[in-house]
Amino acid sequence: MEPDLPEIPRRRRDDQTQRRLRKGMYILPSLFTTANIAFGYYAILQVTHGISGEAWYFDNAAKAIGFAVLFDGLDGRIARLTKTSSDFGRELDSLADVITFGVAPAMLAWMWGFRLLPAATLGELYGRLLQLGAIASFLFLMAGTSRLARFNITTNPQPSNPGRPGKKYFVGMPIPAGAGVIAAVVHFSLGDPIGSWWTAVTWLFMVVAVAYLMVSTWRFYSFKDIDFRSRQPFRLIILFGLLFASIWYFSRYVLFGIALIYMFSGVLWRLQWVFRRKNPPPPAYKEASQPS
Repeated sequence: MEPDLPEIPRRRRDDQTQRRLRKGMYILPSLFTTANIAFGYYAILQVTHGISGEAWYFDNAAKAIGFAVLFDGLDGRIARLTKTSSDFGRELDSLADVITFGVAPAMLAWMWGFRLLPAATLGELYGRLLQLGAIASFLFLMAGTSRLARFNITTNPQPSNPGRPGKKYFVGMPIPAGAGVIAAVVHFSLGDPIGSWWTAVTWLFMVVAVAYLMVSTWRFYSFKDIDFRSRQPFRLIILFGLLFASIWYFSRYVLFGIALIYMFSGVLWRLQWVFRRKNPPPPAYKEASQPS
């Protein structure tokens, strides 16, 4: 009769199980990043189909970019919560952002805002707007890519407006927010392409402004100081519930408002800092004590 094989100690088996589970947890953030890429690819496909002039193609592309913004925020937070951040995950996330928040919104901005303008009524102006729109969309793509490159190599960015470096804010508007502005405007119009030259010119300046904000050194709130592991106040839970319900029923108006408020928040902080520098507060003088 063969002797029984010695059993592996329970503690060793538990350690091996935990190691396997931890290796599996590293895949979880990458799955959200993969979903980010999938939404970006779907948005590009919808934009190419939009050449037919059907507005719902552009609306679908805008919605896909919006969902990608959500997944992009989740993959980083899940990696931090599970302590599964890795160099591979960071590189994959950056490459995904270039596709989903760079290429896809740049194509959407050009096709929706300039390509489908009425060529017959605009004449030569149509060709000029088409060229300027392509340049503005390319600037958006390059600004977003440069923003990602600067973010990857900078460990302690210093903004040009007030505040010390930290996780509470971004230096420059992040590329998901820039893509969100493009998507929110398109979704607000339900995908109906721009049909007048003056609206196209306004859209041109807006795309360039978003590109500039991404490469600027102005600060934008990052929401990273919100700790979901701690007990949250009841009012905060109610606030998130109202926000999700508002987006569900009134997505056009709510997302449009959120995108513009976030974009102009950096501008307002910058202007506030400029006015403070021009008008510094008067120094406080201490009264000289009189000898008794």
